[in-house]
Amino acid sequence: MSTFAAAVGRGKNGWTASELDLGGLADIDEVVDAMRDVEPDADVTLLFVESDDQYLAVLRLDEGEDLRIFGSDSAFADESRIGAMLLGEIEAPALEIDDLAAEGDDDEDSDKPAVDPDADPVGDAELLTDLGITAHRLLQLCGLEGMMPADVTAEICQRIGCGDEMEELRDA
Repeated sequence: MSTFAAAVGRGKNGWTASELDLGGLADIDEVVDAMRDVEPDADVTLLFVESDDQYLAVLRLDEGEDLRIFGSDSAFADESRIGAMLLGEIEAPALEIDDLAAEGDDDEDSDKPAVDPDADPVGDAELLTDLGITAHRLLQLCGLEGMMPADVTAEICQRIGCGDEMEELRDA
């Protein structure tokens, strides 16, 4: 599986972005330590893990503590060691995708394709709410057919103010 992992930390001087190699990390505690190293004084650190243009995991640390995790699809944990390391401990579904599809789409993206009913998001879908990405919007982005994990990451980063840093990291 091909994987791209990038962390962004918001400190006193704005956002800092860094690509992380998760291949050599043994467990979630080592992932958290790597996130802390991106911006040691960060009030918020986010890790975006994209795998095989199919799966997205978002991890959040507030002030270096209180890990929260969201995964776009529980299958990521079954299909890779990294997915199992990131999502293996999560038991509760984020929200039934059927419930999201039934709610309809009242925002500016109503012309996009319908939500993918096969997706099985897990974890804390509300982890970005205070940054301007509601749980509904996050689930919607992850569930749209044709939306790649990199597209979801880019949209989230643009909305929360670290889009340029993430784009520079990808272009490096």
